[in-house]
Parts: sequence; C-alpha cells; structure tokens
Amino acid sequence: MALTLQLPTASGAVAPYTLTGRLPPKAAPGIVFDRVAYSAAHVVNDPLAVANPWLDCPIDWDATLAYRRHLWSLGLGVAEAMDTAQRGMGLDWPSSLQLIERSLDAARDFPGARIASGCGTDHLDPALARTVDDVIAAYEHQMEAIEKLGGKLIVMASRALARVARGPADYQRVYGRILSQARQPVILHWLGEAFDPALQGYWGASDFESAMETALAVIADNPGKVDGIKISLLDKDKEIAMRRRLPAGVRMYTGDDFNYAELIAGDGWGSEITHGQSDALLGIFDAIAPAASAALGKLAEGDLAAFHDILGPTVPLSRHIFQAPTRFYKTGVVFMAWLNGHQKHFTLIGGQHSTRSAQHLAELFRLADAAHVLEQPELATARMKTLMAVHGIGD
Repeated sequence: MALTLQLPTASGAVAPYTLTGRLPPKAAPGIVFDRVAYSAAHVVNDPLAVANPWLDCPIDWDATLAYRRHLWSLGLGVAEAMDTAQRGMGLDWPSSLQLIERSLDAARDFPGARIASGCGTDHLDPALARTVDDVIAAYEHQMEAIEKLGGKLIVMASRALARVARGPADYQRVYGRILSQARQPVILHWLGEAFDPALQGYWGASDFESAMETALAVIADNPGKVDGIKISLLDKDKEIAMRRRLPAGVRMYTGDDFNYAELIAGDGWGSEITHGQSDALLGIFDAIAPAASAALGKLAEGDLAAFHDILGPTVPLSRHIFQAPTRFYKTGVVFMAWLNGHQKHFTLIGGQHSTRSAQHLAELFRLADAAHVLEQPELATARMKTLMAVHGIGD
C-alpha cells in the first residue's frame, strides 16, 4: 500500500505526497573500496538531560557511538569531532575530546576501521587571541591531547588564526610548527566561508589562487607530514585545480557536498592516480551512508555507471541540505538520522534543529525519497507526520 502524507510546498500551500517506497541499495559484503572515504559524523543530543539547551552540550553517548559503528559496518571511515558534529556550533572542546576518546575506543572493535579526529583552536576565544604564538599554543594543546589517545589528526581551520594572521607567512609559520611535531601524516582542512563566515580570507588572501599557493607551499615545505587536504569550497573547478598540483602521494579529500559524485569518480587526468580523482571526507555521507557505501563498492568493481546510478540521485538532496546558509546543514543531517531510525528524536545540541523551516524539511523529505535513502519508509512517514502536526499540518 502506497504511503501518502500532507506536506507544505514552496508556495506556502499544503499538498499530498506519495512515497516511491524504494529502499536504499545494499552494499555487497567484503568489497574493499578504491577510494578513502570518511564520513564526518554527527553527534546525538540528549534531550532529556537537565541542561540549558542553547548553552550546554549534553550528548547521548550510546546513540552517538552506535551511529559510528553503523558507519564502520558499511566500510566508511569516521572523521570525528568536525563541523558536522557541531564543532564550534554547540560542541565545545572538552566534549569534543571526550567524543574522540570514546570513538577511538569503539573503533577497536572494527579491525582496520578508519578514524581521524579534528584538532583545532576552538577552546581559544578568537577575540582573546593576540598573536600567532597564541594560535600555535592552542593547536599544540589539542594536538597533544588527541595524539596521547593515539588519534590521527585532521588539522581544522582556526577562527583565531584568521583573526590574528597578517599574511601568508603567518599561516606557513603556524602550520609548519604543527606539522613538524605530528606523529603521523595529518589531513589539512580548508573550510570555506560558506560553512563559517569567520574564516573569510583564510591562508592570508581573499582570492582563491593566492590562498591555494600558500596552502600548497605549506604542503611542499613539510614532505611526508600531510596525508591529504580536504577542501570545502563548494566549487569543483577549484578543487580540481588544486588536486592537479598536489605532490605525489598527497590526497585530495573532497568536501564538496554539491559535486562529490563526479569528483570522486575522477577525470583520469595525469599519471598519479590520486591527482585524477578525489577521495572523500564528507558530511553528506553521514546522511546517505548506505547509498555511499553501495556506490563506492560499485566503483571499486569498475562499474562506473552503477556508481552514478546510485550516487547521482543523492546530489540534489545534498545540495538542498547544504543550501545557504550552509552552516545550518547539520539540521538536515540529523533530520535524516531521525527519519531513518538512528535516533529517537529530532533535536540538536544548542537548539540547532530550529535553523530550517517546515518547507525546507518537507522538500528534504521528498528529495530523500527520490534519492532512495529512506531506510524505513513507514517509520519515516510516521515521524514526518508527527513533525508536520507540530506545524499545524495534518490529514
């Protein structure tokens, strides 16, 4: 029997919508991906905690870690304590470190599981940073804590550095200092201002070409210290331009939630395989994990058509989730986890579930159905009806 519910439209009207009911594809067991694929994982809020919802960050640890086990079971890596986990938007550094420690411990149950953890400066109020040395000390503080746990670093962009740096040389000094001390190769993260307006002019330049030159210089000046760089600029041409100039053995991790399918598939350019394709470190993989796993499996088998058949329909959904204001995309990621039964409620730490409208969530639901990423259509429909009833919409 077809599932139908009433949903608001972009015009403000209400209209019936009937689901396709098609389930996500299942990945074949035992396939080894030929791309490195990390999902930037979300955290699950504890709505029953005695806390101030806009100020505190109570976490449901059981549900949060269960979702990471779900990602590992699908062959995906976990990029921990990143912006998808509301780092800098509700998740503070003490909670981040606890999250990293718990996740590293959980990963031991999955031999070969990939996990890398966000290392930043967010315990330092940018307004209190006075010098580049303050930023270096902040990075070193988090770096020491994560490496003490045995964690691999993702060196996140720093709001404090963006505030105090006076030019490219300051970025090269900071990153050179941090990379020189790293125990294992790190992933650099170039987060664009669409995700965080406070990072405007990162790498000491307002134009992409100059900023890219500084980032490339940091990588070149620290051979063997950089596993790869994730750029989240939502511009495939910029990613490809930088990808083609990376040194041998340094990966490009796409953070482009608008164009990831074609960037992962690659363009076959160059003699270095990593330069003609992107690996992945994506927030959208949290929301579409089964489809991402199945698609990557098909790509590893050499079936490019099946890869695009599975992953292509998810791109409109991702573009909707990450539409401007892009920094509110976490709402859509957690909404998908709720619809698919991975958590019991639709709330985010910091009250961030309120950042998207009923119309936005209704269109997200339709696009998720069209992309075949609703894992339990009956449950998703029941939960969507409940949410719509809160907004005064019902049968």
